[in-house]
Amino acid sequence: MNYLEQIGKNAKKAFEDLKDVKHKKIKKVLDNYNLSLQKNTNKIIKENLKDVKNVKRKHLVDRLILNKKRIEGIRHSINEIAKFKDPVGRIIEKWRRPNNLTIKKVTTPIGVIGVIYESRPNVTADVAALCLKSGNCSILRGGSEAFNSNKLLANLFRDNLRKNNINQNCVQFIENKNRKIVDQLLSKMSSYIDVIVPRGGRGLVEKVQKFSNVHVIGHLEGLCHIYVDKTANIKMAKDLIINAKMRRTSICGAVETLLIEEKALNTHAKEIINALLSSGCEVRADKKVNKLFNGKLKKTTEKDWKTEYLDAIISIKVVKNVKNAVEHILKYGTMHTDSIITSNKKNAEFFLNSVNSSIAMHNVSTQFADGGEFGFGGEIGISTNKLPPRGPVGINQLTSYKYLVSGNGIVRP
Repeated sequence: MNYLEQIGKNAKKAFEDLKDVKHKKIKKVLDNYNLSLQKNTNKIIKENLKDVKNVKRKHLVDRLILNKKRIEGIRHSINEIAKFKDPVGRIIEKWRRPNNLTIKKVTTPIGVIGVIYESRPNVTADVAALCLKSGNCSILRGGSEAFNSNKLLANLFRDNLRKNNINQNCVQFIENKNRKIVDQLLSKMSSYIDVIVPRGGRGLVEKVQKFSNVHVIGHLEGLCHIYVDKTANIKMAKDLIINAKMRRTSICGAVETLLIEEKALNTHAKEIINALLSSGCEVRADKKVNKLFNGKLKKTTEKDWKTEYLDAIISIKVVKNVKNAVEHILKYGTMHTDSIITSNKKNAEFFLNSVNSSIAMHNVSTQFADGGEFGFGGEIGISTNKLPPRGPVGINQLTSYKYLVSGNGIVRP
């Protein structure tokens, strides 16, 4: 039996063992893990510094860094996850048939969840906690650029499982850095893994979606849009757009394209664009917007409307109305997160109902596209699949269901 098969076999055994573990005990593991993160903060930062010093793709540094503030953020997420009620065994629906059959639709764990991710070591902690809380086991394959950070965070979790007499293989971290491991994980582990979740760049997600022989939960890109109409409060629009673009440029919820109603061009555009420029953002604009700035802005090309920059860059286009804004989003969007800034209720309603985004917003920064901000404690990822789960995938979304049918000896005629 090879390395990965053994991990798969361990996960299947751990999943069966986990079915007998009381929810109170799972909460205790998460509480203990939270304390471990606090006690080992300096050690975590030390391991993380090794990763940061060795990283070759410098644009990954922001996602990679763990400092005291970010570790506190992880601890807050774990604490929120721990507070959730047990999502397993919840009755979704219940009904009685005329023949006295009683049918209940009840939540169940999914099983073993494989997660392949890049850069962000906080994913290790979040995923381990979310999966355990929802009765699932996890197999984690982090990127080599965050190897030391991921390994320590996973081992601290496993230590707390062991100390609470729970099979520590409920969480397993793949330490083999060979890239072929990912190929095997996708193509030869269907007997052990029930779902694969990719978190990373387009190349990783495309590969997983193409080669995985189990169900995939994830999104290809976060090409997010904001549309501003003539009724939008200018200060609100400016504040939301700066936040949506510049708070953290490298996350999938960062806005990439700004659409401005033609009638708002002279009243809104200049102030918003000047604010973007002052914040250090590169602005790429179409002809109508560029005319306001005497052609000094970089001109947009077709490629810009299709680009997830993950950087301090935004493309801007003038559209006739909300209908045209929606048409642009349907053509170029990735069904992730799109927002409208307006005081017009009809425009807001049309936009929210017409875009095919997994998250549609009204007067909200796209950076709120996050499981933690939704009150999910954290997220295993954001799914743009049309079939559920969709949007931020938290604890309740990491369950399946089954039907429990009871009767009094009835036979079918």
